[in-house]
Amino acid sequence: MRYRFRAALLGAVTTALTTAFLAAPAPATAAAHEGPRTGFETSNGARWTTQPEEQEFLARLDRDSARTRVDRIGSTKQGRPLQLVRIGATQPPTADRIRRGNSVLLICSQHGNEPSGREACLSTVRNLAYATDAATRRFLEHTSVLVLPTANPDGRAANTRGNSDGVDINRDHLALKTAEARTMATLFRDYRPDTVYDLHEYGATPPYYDKDLLSLWPRSLNTQDAVHEEASTLSERYVRPTVQENGFSTGIYGIWTDPETGEPIKQVAGDGQERILRNTAGVKNSVGLLVETRTTPLTQAEKDDPAVNNRRRLISQLAGLEGAFAFLGERRGRIEAATTAARLAGYADRGPVYFGGADNDPATDEEILQDPPCAYRLDKGSYAEVGDELALHGVQAERDGEGAVVRLRQPQRALVPLLLDERSAYHLTAAKPSTAC
Repeated sequence: MRYRFRAALLGAVTTALTTAFLAAPAPATAAAHEGPRTGFETSNGARWTTQPEEQEFLARLDRDSARTRVDRIGSTKQGRPLQLVRIGATQPPTADRIRRGNSVLLICSQHGNEPSGREACLSTVRNLAYATDAATRRFLEHTSVLVLPTANPDGRAANTRGNSDGVDINRDHLALKTAEARTMATLFRDYRPDTVYDLHEYGATPPYYDKDLLSLWPRSLNTQDAVHEEASTLSERYVRPTVQENGFSTGIYGIWTDPETGEPIKQVAGDGQERILRNTAGVKNSVGLLVETRTTPLTQAEKDDPAVNNRRRLISQLAGLEGAFAFLGERRGRIEAATTAARLAGYADRGPVYFGGADNDPATDEEILQDPPCAYRLDKGSYAEVGDELALHGVQAERDGEGAVVRLRQPQRALVPLLLDERSAYHLTAAKPSTAC
């Protein structure tokens, strides 16, 4: 029987979610446990939680729950906090424990005008923090939960996709020009999460692209096979089936399908470029998944009452998270084996590195670095320019009198050419390949 985590994760939502439930006058996501409620919950979906409400909500969790810790780990350009929530069984897990054990990182609302992921993360954090059941305790004994509740606070305040400079953070996970992406890179480096779950929303294009929830794993060819397999399993055997069991439609992100046959007819997004978080996660040896809920109202009830649409958006996110937590509970051993092997492979792998292509789009000969150099050399000026970014990525560089040498023989092997080879579309600098190692 599939591992279920409903009590802690979905609060009062313990049965199939129906249209009638979505339209019910009672708060749709009322917590089954003690603890604060979000602004979304108190308004029954009529509005999204404000940032002052979020701060008060998180402060209370930090104060009341012994297993929960909320830390400010960065600041946006406009001075808003970037906060990390750590949740363990009896106390907040340390960085060392997180690195050594199994862990999941939830990244919530990188795009500021996509708020349902943030709401799902806030209510999930609360339910985990206050849960008293044995199943939650057992789960947290084996899996540390990390949550970045609002990955783009400035964008959320302005209700914009980008941050306060108009930059799409989800296209900055290689260059690390934004404070938000730099903070997320630090989380990858310091905690090495085994699974990264990235919550987004999208606008529908009926009738070809209008599912309640879409998902997609890392398509980058630089993702180790076992990590890729676990990520696609997370999507296709856990998240999507669980969402469907709860009464919602699902699909693969970026693929238009024929409404009559269900067959794919066009790809409009979802490629393998590594600067997008789901692909960055794969390259950095984490099981990554992007989920997108539909913002567009399609039913008459959703058109008549935005709160009905908002509740459907949130609850479909929660259903996806239910599937994700089932995956984490059932496949913990496989996940850890895949991510550990992927990190160790960087010390021995001599295979190619890809500058293009995807798991559904073979790379051309020009996009394949068939025989990578053993290292890249940076002169002093180049290292001064990109050394901070390399450090944030966790890429190991060896300083010397001439600058620095970055060897491929390290856990982030595939990332090195993407950052330093001039043939890479998003390289930080054009370093000199070296075969003298």
